[in-house]
Amino acid sequence: MVSAVVLLTVERDKINHIAEKLADMHGVSEVYSVAGRYDLVAVIRVQTNDDLSSVVTEHIRSLEGITSSETLISFRVFSRHDLDRVFSIGMEKK
Repeated sequence: MVSAVVLLTVERDKINHIAEKLADMHGVSEVYSVAGRYDLVAVIRVQTNDDLSSVVTEHIRSLEGITSSETLISFRVFSRHDLDRVFSIGMEKK
């Protein structure tokens, strides 16, 4: 599984609309509205790097109202929870 965090700056009047669109997007597992330098944080969990590329460049960046983004690709998960097992439900290879 490939995981990434996408930090987004969004036009002020479009934050809620963009957050809802992101939450409905395949591969986006969570969306957070945050305070600080960025407006939204999207957590992406997909099978391959190609899937990640598609989500970020073809889907997220095509949304009207996003003014900038920064994508952080994860190398390793440090957690006391079995996140791989939880987030891989329904993503078995066919």
